[in-house]
Amino acid sequence: MAILDDLQLSRREVMATGAAVGVAAAPGMASAAPAEQPTLMKVSFTVNGQRQTLELDTRTTLLDALREHLKLTGSKKGCDHGQCGACTVIVDGRRINSCLSLAVMHEGDEVTTIEGLGGPEKLHPLQAAFVKHDGYQCGYCTPGQICSAKAVLEEIRAGVPSHVTADLTAKVEFSQAELRERMSGNICRCGAYSNIVEAVAEVAGAKA
Repeated sequence: MAILDDLQLSRREVMATGAAVGVAAAPGMASAAPAEQPTLMKVSFTVNGQRQTLELDTRTTLLDALREHLKLTGSKKGCDHGQCGACTVIVDGRRINSCLSLAVMHEGDEVTTIEGLGGPEKLHPLQAAFVKHDGYQCGYCTPGQICSAKAVLEEIRAGVPSHVTADLTAKVEFSQAELRERMSGNICRCGAYSNIVEAVAEVAGAKA
């Protein structure tokens, strides 16, 4: 401290001087690294019944291809880590988290988003049931919930078991336990789960 007093430098001035000396000693680090050039690739797939061909950065997710390039903004970007299910779409009959899948991996695939299930003029039965049973509040997770529910009903119909299926040799039946287990990856932050179960159960023809 005596040396600092003699030089009449504040502590802030000492730190600033030290930082300047460090930068001067390593000039290479001060210059910005050249921007990485993206690798582009063409990919063609069918989205909601229409053939689409895009030239994309190979790092582009399927979700970003749908939202940013095809302007299909129904699928939502929630966590962007595959943990909330808001981005769920159906690819070749199977539901996936589109934020975790690269678009270029889906050459030739059939992709269905919430826009492809139905619109205001003609709602899909699940969309109508969600409205009837108030299966949403803020609505942000709803597209993913409905896409996931559609695939779940098809899984059950096809006899695909889940972790709660008691008898793997018997026919898989719709139940609240089956539905909740299969849709556990679709998070509703508003907590409308009971209404969602009622909506899906009505379409399944079962009691909630």
